[in-house]
Amino acid sequence: MTRLIDVMHLGRDRVIGAYEVGEGVIVDPGPASTSETLLEHVEPRVLLLTHIHLDHAGATGALVQRWPDLEVWVHERGAPHLADPEKLLRSASRLYGDDMDRLWGEMVPVPRDRLRVLGDSDTLTHGFRSAYTPGHASHHVSYLHEPSGMAFTGDAGGVRVGDGPPMAPTPPPDVDVEAWRRTLDLIEGWDPDAIAPTHFGRHESVRDHLDGVRAYLDDWAPRARDLDMDAWIAAWREYVAPASEVPAIEQAMPPDLQWMGLDRYWSIVASS
Repeated sequence: MTRLIDVMHLGRDRVIGAYEVGEGVIVDPGPASTSETLLEHVEPRVLLLTHIHLDHAGATGALVQRWPDLEVWVHERGAPHLADPEKLLRSASRLYGDDMDRLWGEMVPVPRDRLRVLGDSDTLTHGFRSAYTPGHASHHVSYLHEPSGMAFTGDAGGVRVGDGPPMAPTPPPDVDVEAWRRTLDLIEGWDPDAIAPTHFGRHESVRDHLDGVRAYLDDWAPRARDLDMDAWIAAWREYVAPASEVPAIEQAMPPDLQWMGLDRYWSIVASS
């Protein structure tokens, strides 16, 4: 059994989804600000984190406080920042400022003995295997649930809300477009029956979806090198305007942050 739980971020549907696979096995529990909504639907036993950004993993510490036996799966690059989130929260505060608490709630540390630290490729329990999938974040993993054929890709497999196009969320600090292209090839190589990004929902046209994310990177990453923020955002908003879920899309991937992440990427490329 696989179940999508909409945690209703800021009261809006189709922004952040947590997945229950089997009984109490949760992929990306979401932010602390929506943990009570999650717990209306499930009692967690295991948390599978694709990465530690607050919209995906911010609730983790609070859930472990409530259920001290919870096991948390996370990549080795992200694990230290769950145990001691000070640096992560400082970085996020630079982006979100006074909105931190409203958006994400309180992120608390996870005891180190609750962390199952993943490498670049692991065969796991509950029918899962994982792979290191950077591009969106340098500590990102994706999970293939082999019994169901579903790939749980966090943000590495892109964002697709409703009838909107597949897109690549590119916030700071460590977007890597070339690594992301390799990640998309890896996910496609799994040959999953469906792809399940956190933002939002199950998509069975896997190749079309991944090709759409590739096309988005090919188009919108160079534009961030050539356009200033205001011009890039104006063009991006025109691009997403035909979709019926524009407010949810912008909430899932705020356009100013998308430009900032790509601008930082091009600055790194230029200096290397």
